[in-house]
Amino acid sequence: MRQADPPPPSIVEAAAPPRFWQAYRFQHRAVQVLFLAPAVIYMVAFFGYPIVKNFLMAFQEYTTRTFYTGEAPWVGFANYSEVVSSPVFSKAMLNTVLFTVGSIAGQFAIGLALAVFFRRHFPLNGVLRSLMLVPWLIPLIVSSAVWRWILDKDNGALNRFLAAIGVTDHPGWLTSTSLALVAVILVNIWIGVPFNLTILYGGLQDIPRDLYEAAALDGASGWQRFRYLTWPLLRPVVSVVLVLGVVYTIKVLDLILGLTGGGPANASQTIATQSYRLSFTEFDFGQGAALSNILIAISLVFAILYLRANRRAVDE
Repeated sequence: MRQADPPPPSIVEAAAPPRFWQAYRFQHRAVQVLFLAPAVIYMVAFFGYPIVKNFLMAFQEYTTRTFYTGEAPWVGFANYSEVVSSPVFSKAMLNTVLFTVGSIAGQFAIGLALAVFFRRHFPLNGVLRSLMLVPWLIPLIVSSAVWRWILDKDNGALNRFLAAIGVTDHPGWLTSTSLALVAVILVNIWIGVPFNLTILYGGLQDIPRDLYEAAALDGASGWQRFRYLTWPLLRPVVSVVLVLGVVYTIKVLDLILGLTGGGPANASQTIATQSYRLSFTEFDFGQGAALSNILIAISLVFAILYLRANRRAVDE
């Protein structure tokens, strides 16, 4: 009698990978985790922990006494209420808005004009574009020191130049309550132009030149080519540049500290400099943390807008 054939293996057994393949996958996953571990540890240690600590400090009475006693009484939203009701807060908030809007408008307008200009081919184009990056590469504290000397009322290079051409009224660029914020904005525009130029120039390079040639053959003027061709195609890059510029500018600290320190009479005080003053001048770390959390929340809103703008740019 013929012996019956053995039953076929089950679907699960047939689909199951060999044991060595499972071991290979495990090792591959372990290698991936090991490569990611340093970056994760770095992010947690230098970004995650400070953010969590700062968030908790904003609800505590955290002063220099805490370092000795280890006690930081829980005060709830008292720190937020104190900093928001302070007369300096409204001034700092207004200065932050003026500083951010003025800087972004100037940086973007000049950066876009230079990007369009450098798109043309002419001798030393690459050299000049490289030199335009110098303000962006210099550390901000160095830039602020140089500009502080240039804008000094008594011995500054700018006032000496004005005296040389016959202007006798030498304004105090950094000591006048009406000029200090304007001077800081102008210096920040000088620093931020290379960033806008670089990103916008890269965006212009992605626009085919054939479109400009076709528009020129149709009789379109230079302004019409910019308005109906360059601007619509560059709009996704523009949205990313503007949102990133706001995120970078709204938290500028070292430049203002190096130029005016937030003065005179809080004329150039911003949310960032006021938070620094509360924490490291008055040593009220709880209120300083509360103010910095407000700044983080504002920056987070623009960061979300940046991600959405970036996603829209990728889709387009």
